[in-house]
Amino acid sequence: MVFMPGPLFDAVEFCRVSQGDENGKIVFLTPQGRIWTQEMAVEFAAVSHIILICGRYEGIDQRVIDNLVDLEVSIGDFILTGGEIPAMVLLDSVVRLLPGALGCEDSAVNESFLTGLLDYPQYTRPAEYRGYAVPEVLLSGDHAKIEKWRKEKALEKTRRVRPELEF
Repeated sequence: MVFMPGPLFDAVEFCRVSQGDENGKIVFLTPQGRIWTQEMAVEFAAVSHIILICGRYEGIDQRVIDNLVDLEVSIGDFILTGGEIPAMVLLDSVVRLLPGALGCEDSAVNESFLTGLLDYPQYTRPAEYRGYAVPEVLLSGDHAKIEKWRKEKALEKTRRVRPELEF
């Protein structure tokens, strides 16, 4: 099954006219696209309008891709039955970067991928649970030591889990 061009051209034109924005991005979610990254999410958070096209099974007519689509995006090297779940992934990663979307403005700033490393381990209270303790340095109150520990742990985890990220 391949989506015909007519309904997609009509839908995109309707969206552009109703939003009054000819400069928004049109994205086709496909396993054949560029892999979605945090860097792309940051770029898209600055775009005024985004139109997402979700194919089913075999996708959409090539004329839509050639004449309307600005970017083909994939969320990974695997196949799904449609683009709806990848669209949700893209939307969530972009919306959380918009002002006011998260409770704390710093929440979207200090996290995995923005520094090129995975995030450091996170702990909550109590300081000990079932014999498992929070690392002493985190209870020390010494912010410089805590920051150093966090950087070391982030580097350690990145080397172990995703060595290709380290630069």
